[in-house]
Amino acid sequence: MDRITLTVKETAELLGISLTTIYSLVKTNDIPHTKVKGKILFHRNTVEKWLIDGASKTEKGGDLDDSSEYQSTNR
Repeated sequence: MDRITLTVKETAELLGISLTTIYSLVKTNDIPHTKVKGKILFHRNTVEKWLIDGASKTEKGGDLDDSSEYQSTNR
């Protein structure tokens, strides 16, 4: 049976970011997590949904268009 929770290290590896960034996201409550007896845990499906939702907002929010406009005007 696969585990449904991830540690800080496993979450960092899954997302391709540093441990420091994960701890910062936890501190600011920017990533869904829970604490069990002081240990930070992440629900795998919730983290994956959080990532997908965040990517969708970026695409819809125009951030990608702004960066491509910046690149084309600043070459």
